[in-house]
Amino acid sequence: MEAYTINAGWCKGCGICVAFCPKKALCLRGDKAVHDPESCVLCGMCELYCPDLAIRIDKPAKRAGKEAGA
Repeated sequence: MEAYTINAGWCKGCGICVAFCPKKALCLRGDKAVHDPESCVLCGMCELYCPDLAIRIDKPAKRAGKEAGA
């Protein structure tokens, strides 16, 4: 499973995630948000502020708990 997912069907290209990203790991291409995994620190600001719930971050610690059956 990817740690970072943008649901292109839900993304409206509003740019709020781009504005709130402290590492500038997001940009708009056309009318969709695009993620740069090299710059991203998985802080979750984009996921928190996305009004369309188009961004999902599954942090490694969270994934480890799911794999262990928690």
